Amino acid sequence: MKSIAVFCGSSFGTEPIFRETAYNLGALLSQKGFSLVYGGSATGLMGVLADGVLENQGEVIGVLPRFLQKKEVAHTRLTQLILVDDMHQRKAKMNELADGFIVLPGGLGTFEELFEMLTWSQLGLHQKQIVLLNIGGYYDPLLSLLQNLEHFGFLKSGNQSAFLVCDSVLACLNVFEK
Repeated sequence: MKSIAVFCGSSFGTEPIFRETAYNLGALLSQKGFSLVYGGSATGLMGVLADGVLENQGEVIGVLPRFLQKKEVAHTRLTQLILVDDMHQRKAKMNELADGFIVLPGGLGTFEELFEMLTWSQLGLHQKQIVLLNIGGYYDPLLSLLQNLEHFGFLKSGNQSAFLVCDSVLACLNVFEK
């Protein structure tokens, strides 16, 4: 495994631990020899994550739709910035470049990216590991919702095994070192 795609917010959220964890994940990705594939933005957790990799001499590939180049402010120090036409192409390109996925806290876009990768996994379009980094219980309500989906028969038993949940950066990356 060489490249990890990370989905996360283009804002910082309300908890300082989110920002700290994003930076630490970036730093540790670099130190462990992984390259980062992410959304290409310099803002929020996305920017801090990329900075964590870059400040530790790592490789960062950003994938950014052209229409977001100004809104999300493209990161200017990336190893490579790939501009695409739309959000669909962004996810497809990130999937193509990545060997696995980590999901940090984020908003609707982060959830949309997570669910697309989970759906693609369920449909057999990829067999890549997806890991939720559940900082401070951020994803606890989502995990309850997924249990509810299974309880009511909208998620087959065992489909939750398409992803793992970790509560630390180190535990998260250990998944990809096995």
